[in-house]
Amino acid sequence: MDLIAQNPRSNDPVEKGIAGYLDEIIALRHDLHQYPELAFQELRTSKLVASRLSSWGYEVATGIAGTGVVATLRRGAGEKRIGIRADMDALPIEEATELAYASSNPGVMHACGHDGHTSILLAAARYLAESGNFSGTLRLIFQPAEEIGAGARKMISEGLFERFPVDAVFGLHNWPGVPAGQFGFVTGPAMASVDQAVIKIVGKGGHGAEPHRAVDPVLASASFITALQSVVSRNVDPQDMAVATVGSIHAGSASNVIPESVEMKLTMRAFSETVRQLLQERIPALARAQAESFGAEADVNYRLGFPALVNHAKETAFARDVAYDALGLAAIEKDFRPRTASEDFAFMLQANPGSYLFVGNGDSAPLHSAHYNFNDAIIAPAARYWVRLAETFLTDDNG
Repeated sequence: MDLIAQNPRSNDPVEKGIAGYLDEIIALRHDLHQYPELAFQELRTSKLVASRLSSWGYEVATGIAGTGVVATLRRGAGEKRIGIRADMDALPIEEATELAYASSNPGVMHACGHDGHTSILLAAARYLAESGNFSGTLRLIFQPAEEIGAGARKMISEGLFERFPVDAVFGLHNWPGVPAGQFGFVTGPAMASVDQAVIKIVGKGGHGAEPHRAVDPVLASASFITALQSVVSRNVDPQDMAVATVGSIHAGSASNVIPESVEMKLTMRAFSETVRQLLQERIPALARAQAESFGAEADVNYRLGFPALVNHAKETAFARDVAYDALGLAAIEKDFRPRTASEDFAFMLQANPGSYLFVGNGDSAPLHSAHYNFNDAIIAPAARYWVRLAETFLTDDNG
């Protein structure tokens, strides 16, 4: 379905410009999908991105965080600088879509749409290089390793914003279940923080027929898992959000043997830093107390991941206004709510003002599913949006 054709702003030159090479961009997206690369291994992807940008006249810097690419285009006398980011890495998932362009790399798949995000920004980059009407500095950031929460932080630690300063930075993510081409905006916390913990409950192994001679870590772990939700229901303010999930538990190998230990892996999410710190304090304390009550011990390795993604109010209002002006009110999803998934773009928003927005992927399989596929129909409207955002931001009279 051609979403652009449904838009009342059908005489938009940006729409017509992108339409002229849209088939080429879709073919590029399929190529990226067929050859996915894991975090910090995006060598082919990075080379392809850099080559395209160079051919369009951008100043291209490579090797940032290993495989990151930053492209710069200056035009006119404007002093403002905008950054737009796309992620490039894939996931360690065996693809099950049976697409003609399905992954040719066993066990690796673009199951989150980063192939689409990269293609969207490249489509916008070409238009802005050939026909963009702006005055100022455009920075396009192609980031590695978003899926493991390390790419943005590494790019920043290697001097991303010292070498390529911006006044504001923007990013987007496709979202299944939201109508294709509909844009969602959230002011304030838009995505959750994510932290992980590995908890090992150590008891005393023994025969399953003589539990009184053992200290059963399985029983202690079961009690902890049940009690864990009391942190969310009784320690966290009911008006705040928290998620504590035990995603993995391993113990023993025989039905008649009480094992020496149990290992659990947890993930914790929150929208507020206060709640995040509360989880960091309460969960290890609860694990130790529950273990001790059974005569066992708990070893807790609590690892901080990345913070909640918090959109800046001014930049989010600006981003929403651009969507309305460029695509019309019908293209904006009403009452779009924060997502409890996580994004390392949070680090970029800690370093600069900016906003992270969402574009509907339609009725597709969910993110991180072996059956997921990015919707090619949203490339054009999303690329058109990036063009309008950059042009509007980089005007001499924009405050």
